[in-house]
Amino acid sequence: MRDWYLGPGDPLSLTLAADFRLCEPDYTNDHIWELVPGGGDPPALALRTTYGLRARLMRLFPRFTLGGKSISDPSGFAVPVHVTRFYPNFLTLAFSPFEGIAVAAEYWIPDSQVVAGRFNVTNRNSAPVSLLLELCGQLVPQDGKSLAPASMQSVNVLAGCSADLAPVVFITGGPQPGPGPYPSLILDLALAAGGDRTLTWVQAARPTAEESFDLARRTAARPWEAERVRLEMVNTAQTVEVRTGDPDWDAALALSQKVASSLIFGSGEQLPYPSFVLARSPDHGYSLRGDGKDYPYLWSGQSPLHACYLESLLPGQPERAVGLLRNFLAPQKEDGFIDCRPGLAGQRGRWLAAPMLVSLAWKVYQRTGDRQFIKEVFPSLQAFCRLWLTEAHDRDGDGFCEWAHPLQTGFEDHPAFTIWHGWGQGADISLAESPALAAMLYRELRLLSHIAGEIGYTVERQTLEMMAATQRLLVEECWNADAALYHYRDRDTHASLPGKQIAKGRGEGAIVVDQLFSQPVRVLVQLRFNGEVTRRPTLVIKGREGRRAANENLERMDFQWGPGIAAATSRRVYTALNQVEIQGLEKRDQVLVRTVNYACEDHTLFLPLWAGIPNIRRVQALVNRTLFDAGRFGRPFGVPACTTAAIPGLGAGNGDGSEDICLGVHLPWNQLIAEGLLAYGLRSEAAQLTARLMAAVIENLKKQRAFYQVYHSESGAGLGERNALPGLAPLGLFLQVLGVEFLSATQVRLSGKNPFPWPVTVKYRGMHVTRQAEQTTIVFPDGQLLTLDDPTDGVVTMD
Repeated sequence: MRDWYLGPGDPLSLTLAADFRLCEPDYTNDHIWELVPGGGDPPALALRTTYGLRARLMRLFPRFTLGGKSISDPSGFAVPVHVTRFYPNFLTLAFSPFEGIAVAAEYWIPDSQVVAGRFNVTNRNSAPVSLLLELCGQLVPQDGKSLAPASMQSVNVLAGCSADLAPVVFITGGPQPGPGPYPSLILDLALAAGGDRTLTWVQAARPTAEESFDLARRTAARPWEAERVRLEMVNTAQTVEVRTGDPDWDAALALSQKVASSLIFGSGEQLPYPSFVLARSPDHGYSLRGDGKDYPYLWSGQSPLHACYLESLLPGQPERAVGLLRNFLAPQKEDGFIDCRPGLAGQRGRWLAAPMLVSLAWKVYQRTGDRQFIKEVFPSLQAFCRLWLTEAHDRDGDGFCEWAHPLQTGFEDHPAFTIWHGWGQGADISLAESPALAAMLYRELRLLSHIAGEIGYTVERQTLEMMAATQRLLVEECWNADAALYHYRDRDTHASLPGKQIAKGRGEGAIVVDQLFSQPVRVLVQLRFNGEVTRRPTLVIKGREGRRAANENLERMDFQWGPGIAAATSRRVYTALNQVEIQGLEKRDQVLVRTVNYACEDHTLFLPLWAGIPNIRRVQALVNRTLFDAGRFGRPFGVPACTTAAIPGLGAGNGDGSEDICLGVHLPWNQLIAEGLLAYGLRSEAAQLTARLMAAVIENLKKQRAFYQVYHSESGAGLGERNALPGLAPLGLFLQVLGVEFLSATQVRLSGKNPFPWPVTVKYRGMHVTRQAEQTTIVFPDGQLLTLDDPTDGVVTMD
């Protein structure tokens, strides 16, 4: 394990790897601590939390005094802080607050309501010194009292209370209340030349001070060295270490595994296996209701897209993917329905899950070779896929299924279908046919047929292959040769027309349109309001479909509602529109009449590439004219969510937030696109895309000390939640592009050759794989050495 500095002068040029967040994996805890080196008042090497917003702030930090000089700000340390080891719940730092005084600081989260630490202080000077070490605490309570020195069972501690917690800070060595400006416990360390001293401290927060004190003392008495060795063994066995020619990449990839592991929660009554949240910060975790039903959307359940991305971030923990898949299957209904977001607190998304679960099962099988596992899950996955193909999800019966809600898709901010943003079109997604959904279904059915073949279900395999072939043909119908991309199409007309505004008005009454259309169009009526929305609009659309009159009535329940906006999509299509009558509005309310825009281009439309559908000619057009075209999706920091040209005024620097949404880079979707490139042998192009994604990640780690949920495709700026799962560095993608997949401690699958500009060494459970430009060297755990000329495709096993 190498060192990462946390300040200027970092040998890795990474100013700060991240604000390290410590929490015990597999615990549902709301005591999440964040190590922030510098900042705050006073600036300090501080651990901070809010106990899930049950306190405004809780900080713990050391303060050192030598020769009358006191220091807590790490920017003034003689030797800056650097990380020597980190795991999800354990962190080791090294620094020197003064010349010749070396400190090794360890931080450990052993339980959901405890944080513990050790300071090992060594005097490297040639003369003895008297060093004062203070452990300072700052508690800003929601409702209670700040930390203050107290005596409990004849031991000096810091104690306070906030909401329903009574934090107690305990330190070994017989401390005294500190004299400084902050509540503290102080120890006078008389250190001989070359001498050292080790102190253990614990902060526990339970409902009463007595419970907290008892827990703190018991934690301090635990065998620290044995616990540390256990943590090292467990984490080393689960971690893939990467050493590239770029140390910034190494740090980002290592940190991603650490953060990803910390997002995992243990199983509970609602889900049988550990699940995950999208982000974990000191403000998260506490439920006022007590049952978790009031958690924010970041804690509202596991989606298929994010489950697949998490699996790729933890290549050393294949058992996690097994548990995630079983969590989807556990609450499955008899008809095959699998919820799109099952959560540990019993949350449910209420929509059918996106068809990506067979892909997850197949990844598990490729890693483990567990035929019994795929045989066990096959019936459930088959029922799930068959449900997608029923009339409930293929409303016009043409074999092309439709989404029911944007939340299913994994891209809920789609400009064509979102109503949560004022700039969104707000069209009904169930009236559109998405090539992304059909591509997902094709891939699921094809992989399910592979599984059927593996377990000897010949008839099922043939049936599934025919079903997959149908989906492939439907996807290909959406190809737009002029745009070199697949497009959405109307459910009934199968046309992919650009939308336009055709009329507008204010308040109630009839809006006369009197327009003819060369092709049938679907009508979209948008309402924009001022102030609180209490309207109950009704709508009558009058026109013609061919030679027949086409009229329809829409009520309040037919509208989609957002902040200050509502939108209703016609159920019928029109070749002529006469007028639109609207009731239930106020005079200032604005009414816009449009045709639905199906020409919006977004990153999901590359999914046919991931599914392996287009022929080589179309792949070349899609890659060269669309994916890497700088005027469309070929941006410096990755593939953006969508282009803005298809929707006039969208994202044009108008300050409405649409630009950030449209130009945001979503790493899980970019990973699927890169996997598609690899499937067609375009390894160098996949490496180019990976490098762009890594540039965005590293830019934010350097400047903002965090990963971000989304990255701006032009500037690389981080957007959304800090340290969120979708923004972690794509370790799984990097390994796929490199062509290295560990199957066990003695077996590795290699493909192609190293497309990156430097040699890469990857270590896992004692196996070392080094890929040069034209050669691969493998060192097995027993010392056996094997050298191969690349490109290499196959599984290599230790003799």
